Parts: sequence; C-alpha cells; structure tokens
Amino acid sequence: MNTWVTTLLGALTGLVLLWLALVAALAVARPRGNALGEALRLLPDLLRLIPRLARDGSLPRGVRVRLWLLLGYLAMPFDLVPDFVPVLGYADDAIVVALVLRSVVRHSGEAALTRHWPGTAEGLRAVRRLARIPAEPDAGDPETGHRP
Repeated sequence: MNTWVTTLLGALTGLVLLWLALVAALAVARPRGNALGEALRLLPDLLRLIPRLARDGSLPRGVRVRLWLLLGYLAMPFDLVPDFVPVLGYADDAIVVALVLRSVVRHSGEAALTRHWPGTAEGLRAVRRLARIPAEPDAGDPETGHRP
C-alpha cells in the first residue's frame, strides 16, 4: 500500500477516535434531569447573553475568545453530533453552551454572568443549574424569597 494511503487511513482513524472521545465527553458532561428542557426555554436569553459577555472588555481575553468561538459554533449549519444520535443529537448545543458558561464563570466570576443576564431571576437560576454553578449563598428560598 502506498505511504500516502496509509497516512490518510491513519489520519481518518484518528479523527474518528477523536470524535468518539468528544461524544463520550459530551455524554458525561450533559445536564441531568429536565435541565435540557430548561435550556431550550432559555435559548433566546442565552443568545443575547453570549454576545454581551463576548463584548465585555473587562473579561479576560481567553474568555471572550471562547465566547466568540461558541457563537461561531452555534451559527454553524451542521452539528458536531448529528441529530440521529439518541439524546446527544439534539442536546449537543445546550451541552456546549453549559460547558462554556461554566468556564466563563470559573475564569471571570459570577458577577459578569449576573451583570449581563437579560432575562428573569428565575431564568438566571436555571442557567446556573444548567452550567452547574453553585447557587448564590444569599439568594434565599426561590419560592418565598426569604433569606436564610
């Protein structure tokens, strides 16, 4: 067999293995329970939040780059995981958004997320659950509004 054919087959095999590893990582990182349904309801607010965060000059450059890359990923006409793949096919965008938001909060603090959130307080709590960000310590009971 020619060297270039062997190289091409090796590269394709490597890409398939890399894609399978990515799908496995998305499966592990996916939100549990009804968080994916919440993510779909929050989509309009999330689509306004991400550009706001990306344009915030007070955030670290790496965070802003991640947010612009996320916007590019969301704008792509094809998905990383095809829709026929059970569970992950329709959820890959929500999972990627949750992972990026978690990274944004880890690197720039929760104040940036709160400052730029365009939706309701209930929606912000849902985003925090989706991205597995701990609840605010002084947020109180969401039902009654009473603080501990």
